[in-house]
Amino acid sequence: MKEDKPCCAAEALRRIRQVDVGGVVVGLSMLDKVIADVEALGLASEVRLSDELVKRTKVYNYIPKSAEKMYGEALLAVYRNEVKNHDKA
Repeated sequence: MKEDKPCCAAEALRRIRQVDVGGVVVGLSMLDKVIADVEALGLASEVRLSDELVKRTKVYNYIPKSAEKMYGEALLAVYRNEVKNHDKA
């Protein structure tokens, strides 16, 4: 399976999404890919979902260790919204 990595810095910038993390809006790169990859895993546990979302998001973005819980909550909220919208389609 071919990995869908950005070809250059400009392409990576086009793949940034804004997410509210604990009241602060941050830009996260490759979030659409992270969500699709985690959704494909079919995880049911919210703790596992949150952990996997943070783990995969950290591949493309810096997440401070002290903020991982907040990022996990924010990413899980985005994930739920995305998956719910996929189910409606």
